[in-house]
Amino acid sequence: MNLSSSQKKTLRRIAHHLDAVVQVGDKNITENVVAETDRALRDHELIKVRISSGERDDRAALGEKLASACDADIVQRIGKVAVLFRANPKANPKLSNLHRHAGGT
Repeated sequence: MNLSSSQKKTLRRIAHHLDAVVQVGDKNITENVVAETDRALRDHELIKVRISSGERDDRAALGEKLASACDADIVQRIGKVAVLFRANPKANPKLSNLHRHAGGT
């Protein structure tokens, strides 16, 4: 899904106050990281991921790889944090960051 600039702006606003729920460490993208990211996207739709790789290009590549593995879009990358989004039409409104923070954007 290609997000428009206005959609990305809205998602960045919602994500601003979120904490990272997934951490990518020294072992990079493992099956467990993909599974946890997939679960978090299913529940929350919009999440932050902290990527602890040392090099900027490596972090960007890992963010792209994780987003691709989870069929998600990268909304934003700042430093070691990437914001990922994947819509879930059956999302639980009590868990979804979109429903809780934006009234169901």
